[in-house]
Amino acid sequence: MHSLRLATGEEALIARVVAPDGRIGYGFSLRLDATEARHMAEWVAGVRAERPPYESQLDHPWERAWLSDEEIDWHCEAAFANIRWIGG
Repeated sequence: MHSLRLATGEEALIARVVAPDGRIGYGFSLRLDATEARHMAEWVAGVRAERPPYESQLDHPWERAWLSDEEIDWHCEAAFANIRWIGG
């Protein structure tokens, strides 16, 4: 879990989950809810059966992608590339 300052100045929590088979999932929360971000990441990584619900907070591109069931462009926020995850 990492905290990230968005280009708009808002803060987001970013979660990463690594499944037992190595699949990686990322999730976010613009409400700073670690559980929300983790559940999203677990679903993306395939270790959570049910897709978690989400309500838009800022109409951010990540939110629009999630709500449209599209792939999230994590790098639309330059700070995402600076996150250093434990274990690579």
